[in-house]
Amino acid sequence: MRRLRAVTLCFVAAASVAAGEPVTLVAWAPGFPGTTEQAQPSMDEFAAGVARAAGWNADDFRAIYHPEVDAGRATVSGEATVAIVPLAVFFEYGEALKLRPMLRVIQEGGSEETWSLVARKGALTSPADLAGWSLQGHPGFSPRFVRRALAGWGELPDDVEIRFNARVLSVLRKAAQGEPVAALLDRAQAEALGRLPFADDLEVVAVSEPTISSLVCAVDERLSERHERALVEALQELDGSANGDELLATIRVVRFELLGKDGLAGVQRLWSDAAD
Repeated sequence: MRRLRAVTLCFVAAASVAAGEPVTLVAWAPGFPGTTEQAQPSMDEFAAGVARAAGWNADDFRAIYHPEVDAGRATVSGEATVAIVPLAVFFEYGEALKLRPMLRVIQEGGSEETWSLVARKGALTSPADLAGWSLQGHPGFSPRFVRRALAGWGELPDDVEIRFNARVLSVLRKAAQGEPVAALLDRAQAEALGRLPFADDLEVVAVSEPTISSLVCAVDERLSERHERALVEALQELDGSANGDELLATIRVVRFELLGKDGLAGVQRLWSDAAD
C-alpha cells in the first residue's frame, strides 16, 4: 500500500512540476562550515536524489546552501520554495519570512541541539558577571534566541553584547587569554572543546535545555499541496532506501521526521513567544 501511494504521489507530482512550478530548497545555516560554492556539488547530488524519490525531473528541483546571514535571508525571501533552517533562524526570521514547519531534521550525532556557554575558568559565576562582556557564536544574529537559550541559567544583563561570529575558535582563544568574551557553542562544538590545547583554561558555565536542531519549512504559499505531499514523502523515505543514506550523509543528516503534534505545538509556542 505504501509503495502504491508513493507511486501515485510521484505521478501527480511529476505532472505538477511539468506545469512549470519548480521547487527550490535553500539550506540556510548561518555560521556553518564551507561556502555556497564549495557545497554546491553536494547539494546538486542531494537534489538529484530527492527529485528521483519524488518522481520529478532532475531540473525541476534544486538545492542551495547558504552559511551567511544576509545572503541566506535574501535567497529564502526571494526564491526559496522550501528552507532547511536551524531553530535560531526560525525563531528570528520565521514570522517575517512566513516559514511553516513540515519536518524536523535528525542530524548526525543526535536529534536535539544544546547550547553551551563557555568562558575562562572561574570568570563567570552568575549571569550578572557578563555585564559589559561580548557573547559570540553562531546564533548571535538573534540576541532574543540566545537569551532564551540561556534562560535556565538566569537573565542576561542588558549591556552584554550578543553578536554573530562563525569563528568561535578565535573567541575561545581570547576567552582563554582572559579577555571579557564568552562563546556560545552548539553540541558538536562543545564536544570538541576538550581537544583544544588551551582547554584547561576554559569551562562550560551553562548548558541550555535540549531543543529541536533544525526544521524543514515551506516558505510562504509557494509550495503547492501536491508538491508538499511528494516532497515530505520523498525526504522521509530517503532513510534506509537504496543510496538514500549516502545522499543524507552529503548534507550531514541522518533522517527527516514528521514533527508530530507535540513537536509542532512546541515550535508554534516558540514562534508565538518570539513575536511578543
